[in-house]
Amino acid sequence: MKKFNKVTIFDTTLRDGTQGTGINLTLRDKLDIAAKLDDAGIDYIEGGFPLSSEKEASFFRLAKKENYSHSKITAFGSTRKSGNKVESDPYITAMLQAETPAVVVVGKSWKEHVQRVINTTFEENLEMIYDSIELLKREGREVIFDLEHFFDGYIGDADYALEVLKTGTDAGADALVLCDTNGGTLPMDAIRIMNSLPQKDLAPIGVHFHNDTGNAVANSIMSISSGATHIQGTINGWGERCGNANLCIIVPNLSLKMGIETNMNEKLSNLTSLSRFVAEKANIIPDKNQPYVGETAFSHKAGQHADVIAKAPELMEHIDGKLVGNKRKILISGLAGKSTIVRKLAKYGDFDKHSEVVSKLFESLKDQELEGYEYEAAEASFDLLIRKSLDRFVSLFDLNNYHLESFKTTGAKSKTVGRIFLKTKGVDHMGAAVGEGPVETLDAAIRDALQHAYPFLEKMHLIDYKVRILNPEEAAHAKTRVFISSTDHQHTWDTVGVSENIVEASWEALVDSMNYYYNNYVLEKN
Repeated sequence: MKKFNKVTIFDTTLRDGTQGTGINLTLRDKLDIAAKLDDAGIDYIEGGFPLSSEKEASFFRLAKKENYSHSKITAFGSTRKSGNKVESDPYITAMLQAETPAVVVVGKSWKEHVQRVINTTFEENLEMIYDSIELLKREGREVIFDLEHFFDGYIGDADYALEVLKTGTDAGADALVLCDTNGGTLPMDAIRIMNSLPQKDLAPIGVHFHNDTGNAVANSIMSISSGATHIQGTINGWGERCGNANLCIIVPNLSLKMGIETNMNEKLSNLTSLSRFVAEKANIIPDKNQPYVGETAFSHKAGQHADVIAKAPELMEHIDGKLVGNKRKILISGLAGKSTIVRKLAKYGDFDKHSEVVSKLFESLKDQELEGYEYEAAEASFDLLIRKSLDRFVSLFDLNNYHLESFKTTGAKSKTVGRIFLKTKGVDHMGAAVGEGPVETLDAAIRDALQHAYPFLEKMHLIDYKVRILNPEEAAHAKTRVFISSTDHQHTWDTVGVSENIVEASWEALVDSMNYYYNNYVLEKN
């Protein structure tokens, strides 16, 4: 491995990440995420292209007023256009007017792109690169030069790709970032190409990989062994098409597996919360299977595995999840033995496999699973089973009855009207709501009835709803299993309900969600 002092981490979630399908961020979201990225130790935050929209331009105006302790806010743009004078080129002017300490300038390094897209000569392309970087350096900016389609360009004409690298170096670029723009490069090709470069004669090398072959993280990590000192990526791997290199995987691999220093190392225990914060801002359900920061990254289901975890956790977990701010989960299922239930009970007291409550829970678990319940994905509902068995459960309310009525008129969406009558703390309450479906309506009706008695309900809301038909051969009489995911922006929990009536199954999961929050985060704090 080549010797270097430190790898710098460049985040492009606010630009490249927003090009991913379903990713939309408000101006406030972008500013909030930037603050979190700064707190996490990110070196560069690419804020976007200031000329693309008023929202992007506003971000840079507002970001100038923020007091970032570590990160450099970075504006994105391209080299001057063919035939333009660099001093009056609108893209160059926009980057300068953003007044960021660093800028990213994109230039073409693939002859195919020069000829077929920007329609200029190879010589003028080099002049465009030189003029743009030289002017931005003269104006006092740190310049990161992104070489678009570099790996394809090198394969197509290595000599010209090298000329582009040398031009960027001669113009004063602070970093040369080799971009795998269409995501088609494999690790062996990336390393072969990087090892062939005359790096001692060039500015520091960085890399920017996309994930179209599933190799963005591998390419990024392997590039370090070939001299890269600057890694670009996004939180959660978001980006156009199949996404960008995932910093939530790259950074802990560098720190914990390779012993490489980054400015995020000291804040590594915040990584899981950072990942979920960004997902929450984008209104995206977090990927449970994501390495390091996913909910299942340190989850164990089989009884034998759980037994090993109790005796020697390092045999079943490649790192301690606490290092990245994650936590171990022992999933409850028919595969789990009594030792798993004992561990679940640990927060409520000292129990062993022979405790009466353990035996009762073990039998109850098997009976519930025969009815169609599944607790490995609904640990909040299982927690309520534990509380009930220990007489430590407090119900948020008692239901008297609810009424739902669906209606539809021509040319309009169907609606559901709901009324609920319930009792809490000895007082009767009534709530009403109108929604598009029964679950939304029931949720709103409960809140309408209880919002004054329990203001904490405003903090929590549903983020996911899943339905599974358990015995489709029964057609309309089939049993339904419903999972509901909820959050208060700090915690996320899952509940389950089962019934031949989908509304009843949904009601059960919905009420469990509220009761779990009430018992675990309201009563226990008081």
